[in-house]
Amino acid sequence: MEEPYGRFGAMNPTGHAAIYLNHICADSPIVLRPCHDGEYGVVISRYHKIDGYDWLAVPLTAYLYAVDTPADIPETVDKDQVWALRNAYRQQHLLDLAPDDKEGDAPKGEWTELVGSSYDRVIHGFQVDSTAEQDQRFIAIFNDRKNVGHFNLLFHNCADFSRVVLNIYMPHSIHRAFIADVGLMTPKQVARSLVKYGKKYPEVGMIAFVIPQVPGSVPRSHPVDGVAESLLKSKKYLIPLTVLAPEVTGGVVVAYLVDGRLKLPKEATVFNIGDQENSGQTSTGPMEPLATAPSQEPVPTPPEPASHSGPPTTPQL
Repeated sequence: MEEPYGRFGAMNPTGHAAIYLNHICADSPIVLRPCHDGEYGVVISRYHKIDGYDWLAVPLTAYLYAVDTPADIPETVDKDQVWALRNAYRQQHLLDLAPDDKEGDAPKGEWTELVGSSYDRVIHGFQVDSTAEQDQRFIAIFNDRKNVGHFNLLFHNCADFSRVVLNIYMPHSIHRAFIADVGLMTPKQVARSLVKYGKKYPEVGMIAFVIPQVPGSVPRSHPVDGVAESLLKSKKYLIPLTVLAPEVTGGVVVAYLVDGRLKLPKEATVFNIGDQENSGQTSTGPMEPLATAPSQEPVPTPPEPASHSGPPTTPQL
């Protein structure tokens, strides 16, 4: 669950949703495969108007920091450095998706969302276990399906994509909030559903972590809100709505209180890619649990999530 940033993030505070799969890698942004030793996995998400594709997979280090190895991650950045890092990575790895323009310069467009996400915003992660069989099934499904973009902000957005992915691993785990989000799928609703599922089925071993925004002069990101929550927090919307339609406003308040809140852990472990080991293993330090797992019984929903050799697959929303 990625915080919104910039002018668009101020107008639409729902943020972005993406999935980090730490046992799945990619031969290209549209062809998935199991990871080899020393690889960290990929981040996969739905994007708007990037070479006509519906989803794209990007190596973790590049997605977060626009570099190939953790050793190249800068400690601080400014706007010009971020652009230089992104463009250098594009020239080396993404020319098929974002070729130079007619003048030979970097093109305009949303390709920048593929790399260097941690320069723009804070990312809240929620990790669950998976099996090798589930990963293989996911690879087969996505390599076989038609990858043609038809992004729609209201009903076919990044959060809808995350819902589909997570429901492949954990059927019926992610659902819409027809009251709090008026039926729209939002990143916060994906996280809310996943947390609820983790508490109901502690065997998935859910834990939370946070990936901080890289320090520097780049403006800081904003907290993630759902639909009802954003209306309640914005005076420019709330005051006119209260005057013109007090009953509707009351309904929005009730919707938020009943089904729109998500309490993030105050001291979730800070994710450090430098702590990673071979095969994309997550930090060996403790992470904040969202549910205590008293046993290792499989989750009673098909397919059965359970730990396999190596670390769990990590949905990062």
